[in-house]
Amino acid sequence: MFQVRFHGRGGQGVVTAAELLSVAAFAEGRHAQAFPSFGSERTGAPVVSFCRIAEVAVRTREPVAAPDALVVQDVTLLYQVDLFRGLAADGYLLLNSARPASELGIGEILARLPSGRVATVPATELAMAHVGRPLPNAPLLGAFAALTGAVSLGAVQRALTGRFAGAVGTSNAAAAAEAYRLVRPAQEALVRAPSA
Repeated sequence: MFQVRFHGRGGQGVVTAAELLSVAAFAEGRHAQAFPSFGSERTGAPVVSFCRIAEVAVRTREPVAAPDALVVQDVTLLYQVDLFRGLAADGYLLLNSARPASELGIGEILARLPSGRVATVPATELAMAHVGRPLPNAPLLGAFAALTGAVSLGAVQRALTGRFAGAVGTSNAAAAAEAYRLVRPAQEALVRAPSA
């Protein structure tokens, strides 16, 4: 089972991101589950959502305590909550930032994770360019597909166009594709690099 935890703020599409990831996985013939966890239901409040992807039916219903991947939709949360709690030693970390991860003050977690398991992508900027709104979830899903390979870009795009009609769906799919293209070359370079 591959478990993902999304962290962001209310209004950023954190819950929708987990749902769309589960739809993408389901479309590829796998079992999936998505659900949120939040306290105060107001814009800007911290929100967490979860997604599980498996080859067999998902029976567990509790929050994801030991994620294989973390998606951080708002890096201001890095210093406010314990985002990295439970992250697998070989886990993935995806951050919404135009800055490299090495400049975000998370050196301890970067040193712990294997090479090629951390990526940053300017998801909010991509969303503004493609959709006209600061909703980073679609670009982050494209970047997630590139970073982890847990789902394909095509499945993410189909989930987006299935959820959002017309130009909104097409624009979100384009934002996801651009984020995928930003992250994918780094992942391919790691695969081609000779082992030491």
